[in-house]
Formats: sequence, structure tokens, C-alpha cells
Amino acid sequence: MFLETLKAIFDTFGAPVFVPVIIFIISKILKVDTKKSFFSALYAGVGLQGFTLLLNAFTPIITPVVKKMVESTGIQLPVFDVGWQATALVAFSTEAGMVFLGIGLVVQTVLFLSKWTSVFQPGDLWNNYSYMVWGSMVYLVTKNMMLALGCMILLNMYSLLIAELMAKRWSTYYKYPNCTIIAMHNIEAAIFTVVFDPLLNLFGLNKVKLSPQELQKKLGFFGEPVSLGLLLGIFIGIMGNFKNLGTLAAWGQVAVMGIATSSIMAIFPRVAGLFAQAFLPITEAARKSIKKDAKARQWFLGVNDATGYGEPATLISGIILIPIMVFLAIALPGNQVLPVVDLLALPFMVQGIVPLVNGNIFKVLITGAIWFSAGLYMCTYTAPLFTEICSTVGVHLPVGALLITSFNILGKPLMGLVFLAFLSQSPLLIGLAIAVYLVLYFLFRKNKEAVYDYLDQNAMKNTAEEENGAVQA
Repeated sequence: MFLETLKAIFDTFGAPVFVPVIIFIISKILKVDTKKSFFSALYAGVGLQGFTLLLNAFTPIITPVVKKMVESTGIQLPVFDVGWQATALVAFSTEAGMVFLGIGLVVQTVLFLSKWTSVFQPGDLWNNYSYMVWGSMVYLVTKNMMLALGCMILLNMYSLLIAELMAKRWSTYYKYPNCTIIAMHNIEAAIFTVVFDPLLNLFGLNKVKLSPQELQKKLGFFGEPVSLGLLLGIFIGIMGNFKNLGTLAAWGQVAVMGIATSSIMAIFPRVAGLFAQAFLPITEAARKSIKKDAKARQWFLGVNDATGYGEPATLISGIILIPIMVFLAIALPGNQVLPVVDLLALPFMVQGIVPLVNGNIFKVLITGAIWFSAGLYMCTYTAPLFTEICSTVGVHLPVGALLITSFNILGKPLMGLVFLAFLSQSPLLIGLAIAVYLVLYFLFRKNKEAVYDYLDQNAMKNTAEEENGAVQA
């Protein structure tokens, strides 16, 4: 009853109400006066609701265009991507998922209060469904709730570690003070980026100036975010209507797509500015606390990944990756997944990459294409289990689909390995998954500031030029 009530409360009020309450409480704990605390909370609610309104308006415009583009390939792969929304509904409908809803909240709070992590995750409860899906598949096979819970908790701890790893860069790049995203399915790529990006630098790809700022310099008014949005929208519109360009309806959809994408580029930063205002009093209070107490901790509030969706490099990279991932899904040997619905989530998925390469679009495309391709294979492997879970909660297969998956949620190679360790029920493999986490955790905690400095320096290589042996921004 408690778990169902907790779920009902969150479903009823959602993040635009839930997060402001948390921010108000945190503000008061930090001794921010009531008026500032109230407006901090209100700006957070206004910003989150603004993001929701924008995405809800943009999704119905881009969805049919993307579906047409996929259908135009004529390829029939057996695993259909039903999207993260359907996956979330499934996760919240399973027994294991509901058990984790309550236990996860307690675990996340304890980890923060005990200073095991510097990320306060309960600000984004909704994205817990990412752990629930994996745990539900473990429970489906093993019928062991403790094993399923162990899998979900360890995945949660891995994601908190990754979130803290990229927290400073994410907060700096997206300009949200003391914030980071914590959705496991959208931050996992950060681990690959940390390892892979220095290799790209060895080949000089950091010198390829393809950030929104560089595009603006080189292309003039065509490089403005609004103009880039228009051109990008027109490009996707043409890709989706390539076989019907001789019709007026096709060009109408192309034009609407162009204006809609341009609108996101124009309006999103304004809404983001409102959301950022919510954290200014908290940041100021935290700074005062640090001045008074040298041992005061630096912490980050977990926020929904919609906060970064419309940032120029993020949106541009995500939309360009849509046709790239369709092509790769067709070309990759052994892949059985046709990404469809979750192609729209690519601007969410690249947020684990964008801040670490400081908005270098070229590197985001290379890194994303490689990592998300690996994700297609994990989707292929887990599709039978996910399809079985969906059937147990009454989800029906789309017409023509043999199996279903979620490209965004289940296309996670590293998290998939943790899941497979628990699925095997092997104490050795489960112990190995735990041991790897502990080694990574203590290495990070011991060298945290050095890691943050390294990530900043590596990111800045995408915009800095060396002159007379000195690096200048």
C-alpha cells in the first residue's frame, strides 16, 4: 500500500511539483530566507514545466517524420523499439519495480546523508524506472527478489558514481549551478567518453572546430542557433519525406519541422535561464558555508535530463545522430533492432558525452555512433526477456514485431554487463561486479579533485589553442 501510494503521489504531481518542494526544503536547511526559498522553488517548477511543454509540443511534430524516415528504408528487423515511455510504464507495473520504488528512495537518501555520494538523487525519482527494468528481468528468470534488488541497487550505485564523475563538467557546461543529471540510461556513455576522448585527441580531432560557437563564427547568421535549428529541421524533414518530395504535403511537413526545431533552439535557452535561477540562492548559501567551514562538502542536485535537451550542441548532435543510427542499425552484422521511438531520445542520450568534449559536435557524433551501436547489441540480447516482461503486464506487440525493446533504456553495454552478472546467479560474477564498483569508487574518491581538473583540461582542449607553448582559452 505504501509503495502504491508513493507511486500515485509522484504520478499525480510529477517533477514540476515534486522538485520545487525538495528545493524549498534544501533552501531552508541551508538557511536561505523564506522569500528566496519560495522563488527558488517556483522558478524550478516553472522551468521544469516549461521543458515539459516544449518537448510535448515538439515530439508530435518530429515523431511522424522520424517514423517515415525509418519506414523508407524498407528494412524489417525483428526487434521493434517501443521507446522509453512504454518501458517506464512496464517498469512501474512489475513487482520488482514497485519494491525498488520504496527501497531505492531510502538507499539514495542514506547514500547522500552518509556522504557516500555527493549527488542528491531523490530530486529525480521518475528515472528510477531505468533500474527497475533490469531488476524485473532478473526476477523474471530467477524468481529471487533479493537478487533482483541487489542488481537494482548496484546499478543505482554505479550510476551515482558516473553522475558524480561528470557532475562538475555537466554543471559548468549546461550552466546549472550545483546540478547534474542522474538518469542511468543517459549518463552511461560518460564512462566510454572519458576513456575514448583522449584517443580522439591523439588523432587531432579536438582541433576540428565544430561547436555551436565555431559554427556561428564561420557561418555568420546561418550559424546562429535559430538558423541552425531551421536548417537541421529542414534536413530531417527532407530525410523523412525523401520519397514524396514532389508533393505539397511533404514540403509542408519539411517547413513545419524546420520552424519547430528553430523554435526549440530559440525558446529553450530562455526556459533554461528561468530554471537556473532556482539554484542561485542555494549556490550562494553553499559558498558561504564553505567559507565558514573548510570541510563543507560540495554536492550536486540530481535533475531531470530534460534540462539539457535544447542546448545547441546537444540538440544538433542528437538530431544528426538520428539518420546515422538508422543506417548503422541496418548495416551492423548481427544486430536485430530497428530503433524507432527512442531515436527521439538521442538529445537526451548524448548528455553523457557533450560536456566532456565541451560541445565538440564532431566528437559527439563519433563517440555516440560507436557507443550506441554497442547498445544495439545489448538490446538484441535482452529483447526476448523484455518482451516476456511486457506480456506479463499486458503490453501488446506492435503489428509486425516479433520482439520489442527500448533503444534508450536497454541499449546500455556496461549496465548490461552488471545485469548479466546477476542473471547468471554466479557468486563469482556478482562478486566481480561489486569489486569493480568498489575499486572505481575508492579510486575516484581518493583522486576526485585531480579527476575533475583532468576532465576540465581535456574538455578545454576542444576550444583552446597552443601559442608559444602556453594553452590559451
